[in-house]
Amino acid sequence: MPSSLPTVTELADGIRRGDRMLLARAITLVESSLPAHHTLAQELLTELLPETGKAARIGVTGVPGVGKSTFLDGFGMQLAALGKRVAVLAVDPSSRLSGGSILGDKARMHRLAQEDLAFIRPSPSGTTLGGVARRTRESMLLCEAAGFDVILIETVGVGQSETVVADMVDFFLVLMLPGAGDELQGIKKGILELADVIAVNKADGDNLDRAQRAQRDYANALHYLTPRNACWKPKAVSLSGLTGSGLEELWQVVEAHRRLLQEAGIFESQRQAQMGRWMWSQIEERLLSTFQANPKVQAQLSDVEQAVTSGAMHPTAAADLLLSLMNAQF
Repeated sequence: MPSSLPTVTELADGIRRGDRMLLARAITLVESSLPAHHTLAQELLTELLPETGKAARIGVTGVPGVGKSTFLDGFGMQLAALGKRVAVLAVDPSSRLSGGSILGDKARMHRLAQEDLAFIRPSPSGTTLGGVARRTRESMLLCEAAGFDVILIETVGVGQSETVVADMVDFFLVLMLPGAGDELQGIKKGILELADVIAVNKADGDNLDRAQRAQRDYANALHYLTPRNACWKPKAVSLSGLTGSGLEELWQVVEAHRRLLQEAGIFESQRQAQMGRWMWSQIEERLLSTFQANPKVQAQLSDVEQAVTSGAMHPTAAADLLLSLMNAQF
């Protein structure tokens, strides 16, 4: 590691002390795509693994404009008032054209950004599916090792691949808008089936009646869906990230959910299964990287792609050809 950067031991010791600057630098390290940084990041994660696993992991998703940042600002402040140390891993959507992202979550969570018990880390989603950043799981473990009690993972918005976040958290919260037309039309059944709670946000002012009606509609809809865990019946609630209404009750629901899963012996087995799936996602990522870096593949990739897009070659045949080039070196 360059002399200007702390060593793995210095990073690990600083994270254990709760040093936010070193935590931020460690997250930057695990997000780096440089091979040398990857090796150091794995050493750091291995060193800190015994200190992980104690935090409540909560995924928060919802359609654009639902008020995720306002909700997280209010919910985080509610948790801080209870003495909880809160880390927010906020994922900003990356531009498909420039690859850039706004990374403005600290500005949108203005109260929480100034709270001593809170840590906010925005990361670009890049090309990663699932509404999460490429190294969200690693960042979550680092925050746990730093002693945070609650990890809130904000995703970029609801979509078919958004359910990836549900596979790395204990509690999956879906935020919905009140009075946005027919609430039950256009909602992804797959996301609802993974939700532990559906929360109708912006239940304040003129929206209050609409939010309560939407809550009842979602509660009725949940009766027809199969829950993830037999011991937990998903709930529909209404709340306001702006005024704080319903946020204390939501935390009580989160705690009740954890107790029930622990008593049923599901909580630990669920986390173990998530670690196994994480391993396979890493294998898939490495295989893709190896494939893309293969010289024989690189030499023909452009021509093969052009043949596919022009209709001269079937995509399956193209895939077989390129994979055979990679396999030829083994």
